[in-house]
Amino acid sequence: MVTAEITAQNKQHAAMKEFMAQKEKLQCLKDFHKDTLKPSPGKSPGTRPEDEAEGKAPQREKWASKLDFVLSVAGGFVGLGNVWRFPYLCYKNGGGAFLIPYFIFLFGGGLPVFFLEVALGQFTSEGGITCWEKLCPIFTGIGYASIVIVSLLNVYYIVILAWGLYYLFQCFQPELPWARCKQPWNTDSCVEDTVRKNKTLWLAANSSNFTSPVTEFWERNVLSISSGIDDLGSLKWDLALCLLAVWVICFFCIWKGVKSTGKVVYITATFPFVMLIILLVRGVTLPGASEGIKFYLYPDLSRLKDPEVWIDAGTQIFFSYAICLGAMTSLGSYNKYKYNCYRDCLLLGGLNSGTSFVSGFAIFSVLGFMAQEQGVDIADVAESGPGLAFIAYPKAVSMMPLPTFWAILFFIMLLLLGLDSQFVEVEGQITSLVDLHPSFLRKGYRREIFIAVVCFISYLLGLAMVTEGGMYVFQLFDYYAASGVCLLWVAFFECIAVAWVYGVDNFYDAIEDMIGYRPNPWMKWSWTVITPLLCMGCFIFSLVKYKPLTYNKVYQYPDWAIGLGWFLALASMICIPMVVVIKIIQSDGPLIERIKAVAAPVKGGASSRPPDHRPKGAKVTCRTPWTQAAASA
Repeated sequence: MVTAEITAQNKQHAAMKEFMAQKEKLQCLKDFHKDTLKPSPGKSPGTRPEDEAEGKAPQREKWASKLDFVLSVAGGFVGLGNVWRFPYLCYKNGGGAFLIPYFIFLFGGGLPVFFLEVALGQFTSEGGITCWEKLCPIFTGIGYASIVIVSLLNVYYIVILAWGLYYLFQCFQPELPWARCKQPWNTDSCVEDTVRKNKTLWLAANSSNFTSPVTEFWERNVLSISSGIDDLGSLKWDLALCLLAVWVICFFCIWKGVKSTGKVVYITATFPFVMLIILLVRGVTLPGASEGIKFYLYPDLSRLKDPEVWIDAGTQIFFSYAICLGAMTSLGSYNKYKYNCYRDCLLLGGLNSGTSFVSGFAIFSVLGFMAQEQGVDIADVAESGPGLAFIAYPKAVSMMPLPTFWAILFFIMLLLLGLDSQFVEVEGQITSLVDLHPSFLRKGYRREIFIAVVCFISYLLGLAMVTEGGMYVFQLFDYYAASGVCLLWVAFFECIAVAWVYGVDNFYDAIEDMIGYRPNPWMKWSWTVITPLLCMGCFIFSLVKYKPLTYNKVYQYPDWAIGLGWFLALASMICIPMVVVIKIIQSDGPLIERIKAVAAPVKGGASSRPPDHRPKGAKVTCRTPWTQAAASA
């Protein structure tokens, strides 16, 4: 009996010991995940003490919630182009008929490439450069091309926000400064709308060229525009300070990684939609709004014969979805491995295109009102780009009751639309560069210092665009550096790399492993055939229909400026073939064997799937001729 009691006590003691061991193990696991997902105090995101002690690269942080990712992506690609570019292109290219090529490029190019980039980032847990190094080393140049494009884009896109911030400050006056003539910057040619409305006075006075007060405010007060790009003139210190302010805001939105970005977008990505709805309701209730909307949507099917309509549709899709910039890949890299990115990419695509379409009603209803007030045709007031944001719309709100209120509302919306697009693109740029040297740049405060350096250099480069000749520099960057030609070139090679080199079935297997099912075959067909054909066709037509850049259809850029523009464009496009050649030269063996070797995924596979979830003995499958040959070798 005594022996039985001792045996029972021993069993109880062993059970208690095992229980305590399991409890300690569970606590260690909790501490590990806590350290992984939450930065140590005073350290960069993802930094853990044991990583620093052992010299390892810090753990990669993840989105705190699904909504953080959704709002970050929405803020990244729902931007100024949705408000000031799509409505104008729709009216210019046949109204409702423009939606035909738009949706063809949307389902055949925009959505497939958008999903490809997000899924690629989630699959590899890498930024816009190193993801290609893992997936398909021979096409790492795609990542470098994207970084060149987004770096140039970040320099000039934020200048628009500086202009918007300047306008916002000018709104806080008893009267909008662009509503009347007789301001210090006005000329004798300035004519107010009261004169334009009076046909007798206008015809009597119209013996020479006259300008409106809003145009003179934009060109003579805001820009102080010079005679050409050869004459940059002096720095506009008021705009330089506005540019500095928006760069500082951008820095503090991203300096702590996706944990800070994911919280900022709750305001910057949602508030513009509220303001857009308010402006839409106000616009459609104005007299003349119905004529403006009719002008916006009235279909002209004959315009579909013009190749430029299809080029505009293709480039607008790639602009508005912020693809081929590395940003969507970087945002996707912070997703958890099992996150259903396919579902959310489809929903976000609908949100993006829907916002563009609805924005047209908000813009053209106001333009219809302005045309009726001035007694002119809507075509005479319809503008695109900065002309819409800083001339046409400010002029329209100056004619409304409570003009100051509507002007403040419009420019706050403009700033928030552009701000989240800007800092999401900068976040994508930073993530891609940091992932090249994670063990160095993720330690301590190095990431924050690196972000500050990148922002400061970009600010210095942007100062050329806030000089008296800065508008000419801005347009040069906008026309060439991040042009549709560059984006189409990158998108073409993205599809070739994934579908034809890595293997579209391999990538579909990876997506199935992440989300639990295979996406619609349409994605596979698009990556394999449809998207490359659309991209290359649009790319070729863009080159054939190329027209040298002009300002206001009057000023002709000099040859050296056109040459500089093409240098900016080729700086990104040359990266892809250049890296292909470098990778092949660095390999050993005969030429064919070299190509096979650099086309294969790196050892260990591209997947970022947690090891404890990977089936025992699982290996990366190789179904393409290139990867099969490399694997067997």
